[in-house]
Amino acid sequence: MAYPNLVPSRPSVILLVADGARPDTIATAIARGDAPALARLRDDGALHTVTTVFPSVTGPAYIPFLTGMHPATVGLPGLRWYDRGRTVTSWPDYARSYIGPQHRYLDRDLAPHHPTLFEHAPSRLGALSVIRRGLAAHERLDHGLGFLARTAWMHARGDVAAWLALDREIGDQIVRRVRAERPTFTFAAFTGIDKLSHDEGHAAPSVVDALKIVDDVAHRLRTDAERAGAWHETHLWIVSDHGHAPVHAHDDLADRMRDLGYRVLAHPRVWTRRPEVAVMVSGNAMAHLYCDLARTTRPWWHALTQHWRPLLDALLARPSVDFVLTPVAPGACEMHTGSRGSATLTWNGTSYRYLPRDGDPLGIGPITTRSRTEAYDATRDSEYPDALVQIALISDGERSGDLICSAAPGWDFRARFEPIPHRSSHGSLRRAHMLVPLLTNHPVARVPRRTVDVMPSVATLLSAMVPPTHGESFV
Repeated sequence: MAYPNLVPSRPSVILLVADGARPDTIATAIARGDAPALARLRDDGALHTVTTVFPSVTGPAYIPFLTGMHPATVGLPGLRWYDRGRTVTSWPDYARSYIGPQHRYLDRDLAPHHPTLFEHAPSRLGALSVIRRGLAAHERLDHGLGFLARTAWMHARGDVAAWLALDREIGDQIVRRVRAERPTFTFAAFTGIDKLSHDEGHAAPSVVDALKIVDDVAHRLRTDAERAGAWHETHLWIVSDHGHAPVHAHDDLADRMRDLGYRVLAHPRVWTRRPEVAVMVSGNAMAHLYCDLARTTRPWWHALTQHWRPLLDALLARPSVDFVLTPVAPGACEMHTGSRGSATLTWNGTSYRYLPRDGDPLGIGPITTRSRTEAYDATRDSEYPDALVQIALISDGERSGDLICSAAPGWDFRARFEPIPHRSSHGSLRRAHMLVPLLTNHPVARVPRRTVDVMPSVATLLSAMVPPTHGESFV
């Protein structure tokens, strides 16, 4: 094999997404010697723990890597959502689900005014990215009807072994293409860890087998870069989009709303005559609920509370519901729990004020912060890391629900229609779902905090000019 002996004139970035990998999964695998290539990266750089976004679910949680933005602020508040304004969806349901054929609308639904890294990198390569805007067909390793048909069939069968085989194939192609083309930005996702975590639990030994695929790809990419004399200028990062936590029971919110007598619109049963409530589950440990569906403009909660307060009370009475957010106005949201009381969060720019009322849902006491950094530090060690910022951003999202539910530990909100059994799940604002690893092969200028920091950091390395983001460069 011939390797070009040319040091690139500018840095290159390779971002590998180990979808669903928890920080402790990677740390334990390194400690046990199961991931020697990742251990070398950590020794050269560092293994950080950062927060993802709420909802902590594949799809929306890829948005930070490629745009530096919280997903709700660029039009993607969840894996499923209801289009109250009828602006991008169509009759009869006016709803969106990125599981299935509507996956192809992700790029279109993403706000056009904010660019992706693919649009700004001088040269690029992508594989299994849910966001592809800026990637030409020849720059994608998952292009074509045959590939789409294959993955759709794998999903429908819940074939975990096939997903692992796909990870190996994608890994082989990434290594070959990077060796031959040396793109300045490479983005590749590996889904096996997430699929196995859902199927067998995040602590299952097979999850480490899936991680070893990522480790092998990292090893080969490093070997090629070293032989080409390009390792010093190569930034190889491993990151995850969400965590995982065990699920012992499924409380199907759509069915529970039907039990209460509401006409419910929910995937996959979206053919509902005169629906009253739309239940849009993501992950499956969070859900957006939309009320009074005849309204085509967002009715903040104070306009709904007289008629819909019984629905909120019914949700809070369920053991599956950890909390419910009710956005009351731009810059203001109420947080409700069944046993820990309620609180109000208000914000203005990057200043946040959390005020408990008849309890303390977040367990942090009353607090006022003057920046996103202070807000992060105030919640970093709590059960809800980065909660102030995450609640504010999803609450203000134009397409977010009227009630935003987060599941209690051990529960999720979807009991049927999952080809792979969900013995472990994600999506909530809880710590086990929100904390993810970020492994860098070079020292950083400051400690990373959030996954939204990845995009401005890549842009800095590639000297790409991008609009302001929710993140801060750590390089």
